[in-house]
Amino acid sequence: MAPGLSAQHRPSAHLPWQRPHWTRRDDLLDGVARWGVMHTRYGEFRLQPVRLPRDLPLLVDWMNDPVVSAFWELCGPAELTEQHVRAQLDGDGRSVPCLGLVDGTPMSYWEVYRADLDPLARHYPARPHDTGLHLLVGPAAHRGRGVGSSLLGTLTRRILRERQAARRVVAEPDVRNLPSVRAFLRAGYRFDSELPLPEKQAALMVFDRPQP
Repeated sequence: MAPGLSAQHRPSAHLPWQRPHWTRRDDLLDGVARWGVMHTRYGEFRLQPVRLPRDLPLLVDWMNDPVVSAFWELCGPAELTEQHVRAQLDGDGRSVPCLGLVDGTPMSYWEVYRADLDPLARHYPARPHDTGLHLLVGPAAHRGRGVGSSLLGTLTRRILRERQAARRVVAEPDVRNLPSVRAFLRAGYRFDSELPLPEKQAALMVFDRPQP
């Protein structure tokens, strides 16, 4: 993955008492923790939902990497990262923060979220069950080798397999983050449009479900 690959937009995290009466906690994303192992040329890849406080030191270390912090803006004390992650963990299940493991070793951070239920949906023509992705590759040794785009493509296809109601997967990296945009393109996404979001000018990247 090229240096600087990250895609981030802060998903809404509704508190438990705001949960709509028609949802169950693990229904909104169809059980991310159960999606299983994905085989890639770089090894066995899987998502592991973040657990606090266990995973916090690793995430803080990654967020304080200048390459990452330029776009995630969580550089600083552990409380910043903890607040960002805990808001999702305490929410209604529309955003799931995960570590990405290759052969059992954590090497990336992912947020899988319901883009159609996120504030992002106010800024683009969202469709029911649109699924969004944010990601960062932590260790510098994994960047610039095509790892990120390979995992992106693999996970995107798994999302569409597991989430039959979803017709597409979307992402909105900062338009200035060219390595991230290129990685999405290599993973099979198409550039749809530029989105003026409150915190950035984003490139809307879309992966459509293949036609049968």
